[in-house]
Amino acid sequence: MQSETLLAKGARVLVLSSGKAGHEANSLGVADALGAPYAVRNVAPRALFASLSPYGPVDPRDRPGRAGSVFARPFPHIVIASGRVTVPYIRAIKRAAGDKVFTVFLQDPRYSRANMDLIWAPEHDGLAGRNVISTLTSPHPFSAARLAAARAEPDPRVAILPSPRAAIILGGPSGAHDFAPADVARLTAAAAAIAAAGYSVMATPSRRTPPELVEAVRQGLGAAPAFVWDGTGANPYAQMLAHADAILVTGDSVNMVGEAAATGAPVHVLEPSGGGGGKIARYIDALERIGAVRRFAGRIERFSYEPIDSSLTIAREIARRFAASGAAPLLSAS
Repeated sequence: MQSETLLAKGARVLVLSSGKAGHEANSLGVADALGAPYAVRNVAPRALFASLSPYGPVDPRDRPGRAGSVFARPFPHIVIASGRVTVPYIRAIKRAAGDKVFTVFLQDPRYSRANMDLIWAPEHDGLAGRNVISTLTSPHPFSAARLAAARAEPDPRVAILPSPRAAIILGGPSGAHDFAPADVARLTAAAAAIAAAGYSVMATPSRRTPPELVEAVRQGLGAAPAFVWDGTGANPYAQMLAHADAILVTGDSVNMVGEAAATGAPVHVLEPSGGGGGKIARYIDALERIGAVRRFAGRIERFSYEPIDSSLTIAREIARRFAASGAAPLLSAS
């Protein structure tokens, strides 16, 4: 699926995963964009050591020499990590391998920033430094090549729906947002408006989606042609993004809004209660300014924009700095 090769053959890439879906989506998006084979290791320290992260040591049971240790030799050329529990581990790998490993942290590690070779942070975080790069949207694994592959081999559950198709991407309550009864009612009305406009609908919940939001969509759709994923079988999220002529996404997740904006389809954001004036609101404002999204105003609108692929932007910068570090040779990024 990858159309651009940034790293030389034989380059070893390791992804340290915190186990959280958002962190892993960021990391896998960048790893995919680098175009080299990579391994994923889950970092799961015991409660005490997790609580000390990012400042404390690695869990002693993960020390070098133990089976499955992330410190196994040969060391990778590039390590990509995200999530506070991974900070002690990427720091330890850097300490052990020195300049022979290039360390990349996605999001703000909040500790040992100077010891990371490269940090990516979203623009709305305002993080700056010689080893920091920022993009408007977050990295994710939904590259143009992956979306094209999904279109070439449509999931039968999606393919059966008549065109035009609209995707409804559901989040859920978070630290910044609630879904009050009024928000649930707005979601029902939005689903009804989309169906009334002649769209068939593909809808998927996330891990945070409460049942009442899924039911709100079902009620709004009525008898309209639709596929609402109920957790059975694989989640056809990539298929929904790939085949959407329009998208409605709840505005509680930076990742979900950014993933929708990778498609080039009109993205409409339904903001739940709370979060007013916060980072996510400013992020949606920025995407509105460049014409990639619009806040949902009761109907699906037609507009176009260039799909946003932050994963490839970040991967190219990793490759450039990795080459300059001398850790391993690089292929042309042209």
